[in-house]
Amino acid sequence: MATDNEAFASPKRLPFAEKKISALGSSDSRVRILGTVIDSRDNVAVIDDGTGRINVTFEDAVKAEMNATVRVFGRVLPSESGFEMQGEFLQDMSHIDLRLYQKVVDLESKL
Repeated sequence: MATDNEAFASPKRLPFAEKKISALGSSDSRVRILGTVIDSRDNVAVIDDGTGRINVTFEDAVKAEMNATVRVFGRVLPSESGFEMQGEFLQDMSHIDLRLYQKVVDLESKL
């Protein structure tokens, strides 16, 4: 019989995998992308990470400033031109040292 805690435990979700836009594939589902906002209108933001561009659609209007560095978390969806994302949330990353961040990502990938 399940304990009280087990009965109300929420189902586990897959973590968001760190990806470059050019590396997105049909097997990707939940990803996070770090890039620059190059366009933002209503509930759609266009993100460029240096390897490609992707349209990210959110349920509500998104407040993303042009040229801001952001990290986007969402689901990958196939489209006619490649892939799009259904964004879950957007995180302002303008305050970080991008070179140091990239070093950490590179080190993590070697583990």
